[in-house]
Amino acid sequence: MLELKKLSFSAPLDDDSSDGARKSIINALDLSVTAGKIIAVTGPNGGGKSTLAKLISGVYETSGGQIIFNGEDITKLDITERAKLGISFGFQRPVAFKGFTVRDMINIAAGRELSHDELRDLLDKVGLCMHEYADREINASLSGGEQKRIEIATVLARNTKLDIFDEPEAGIDIWSFQRLINVFKEQRENREKAQIIITHQKGIL
Repeated sequence: MLELKKLSFSAPLDDDSSDGARKSIINALDLSVTAGKIIAVTGPNGGGKSTLAKLISGVYETSGGQIIFNGEDITKLDITERAKLGISFGFQRPVAFKGFTVRDMINIAAGRELSHDELRDLLDKVGLCMHEYADREINASLSGGEQKRIEIATVLARNTKLDIFDEPEAGIDIWSFQRLINVFKEQRENREKAQIIITHQKGIL
């Protein structure tokens, strides 16, 4: 499924620095993720967890090493090309697309117009009522937790081979948290999929 070979990433010490000094964030990391598995990544803030997720998904370019996905070297591919191959990424802070409804975003993610029952079931999985949310615009009126759940629903709608979630529990209430756990358990039953979850939450671990 996914193999990281000596993956490395470094960042400039200072944006205003002219001497080119860089700080190593990830250094020669090897990791193998097989289908049917959940990999949880935890650790202190600033430890490189979100950086790792962004390197795999193509948000960041690597400084060294290789990323192999289903036998193909995707190290040089951009985020769009990786998405087309079957990698989804749920950001730590969801990106807001003004002018779109929740229904619009999920249909775009699915690549087709979902039926009433499909949309209802998908929103129910992340703890949102279809009648209350399907036609709401994605804007500042939604809480951070609501936006997070909508983004998770779009990842599920894509039904890709590798799902990467960066702190999916952020802003989610206790009632919805158990639904989130159930989503991960359900996804794990699909032996053709894999998940990488960046988290501090002991309940998820």
